[in-house]
Amino acid sequence: MSETLTPVPDGSIVVGVDGSEGAALALEWAVAHAGLTNRPVTLVHGWDSIPSVWLDQAGVDHAALQAEIKAAAAEVVATAAARVAELDPEVEVVQVVRHEDARALLAGFSADAAVTVLGSRGRGPISALMLGSVSSAVARHGRGPVVVVRPGGPKPGEGAGVLVAVDGHDGTAPVVAAAFENASLRGMPLTVLHCTFDARVAVGGQVTAELRAQAEEEAELVIAEATSGLSEKYPDVKVTPRAVFGHVEQELLEAADGADLVVVGHRQRNPIASALLGSISRSFLEQARGAVMVVPED
Repeated sequence: MSETLTPVPDGSIVVGVDGSEGAALALEWAVAHAGLTNRPVTLVHGWDSIPSVWLDQAGVDHAALQAEIKAAAAEVVATAAARVAELDPEVEVVQVVRHEDARALLAGFSADAAVTVLGSRGRGPISALMLGSVSSAVARHGRGPVVVVRPGGPKPGEGAGVLVAVDGHDGTAPVVAAAFENASLRGMPLTVLHCTFDARVAVGGQVTAELRAQAEEEAELVIAEATSGLSEKYPDVKVTPRAVFGHVEQELLEAADGADLVVVGHRQRNPIASALLGSISRSFLEQARGAVMVVPED
């Protein structure tokens, strides 16, 4: 297959493929999700040109190298398509190979995708980083839900349930709605986590009965507001509210252990927060195990 301008179907499950182990995990998750939602899977691979000055210095034939890169890219996508057929032959597959930066390509496709799925590491020159450049960039700039599949988690559908954290600020409705929808799709329970931070506890103080009562009361109100109307829309989803004390990042990591899917929000309205992905979302993605869905907030 040569470079293709194949249109991407609206509402498809877009997955970035590059032949890496991380991409293989992402593909497995995407195919399982496609089976649950009856949506096609769009396999996407973007490739860049090597700067010509380097090629000139090395005496490399530009055209021949470009042809080799393009052929290798097509082979990566074809191999991924064959893997989809092995995992679920009923899933429709669309193959896309473009001479374009993978980060920009996938972020652009995310606007019309049901979800964009990525591995946490690829084959690029900075693949040794905990969170790869492509997954980090697409999670940061994606215009729809982005799932980053981290190693070490349960296989799709074999986790303990879906987890979402709420903090009471405006804009989290799409995040909580996505958590309910995915719990319903999987026939799994949903844990709604609210973390209370208290400086006295952070420096080693005790969680007194009074503090715990206050935290539980606050969590009850925040969770009730966040889930309002959704329990009625998804009556099949068993919801467990959970109030915890401490640092949000650490508490979320502990609660997420063994979860089938963790849903977090990304605040896009603040340009600084958008550039950093949000300290909690970014830090959590760096350390989480399994599938993490990053949903743009209103």
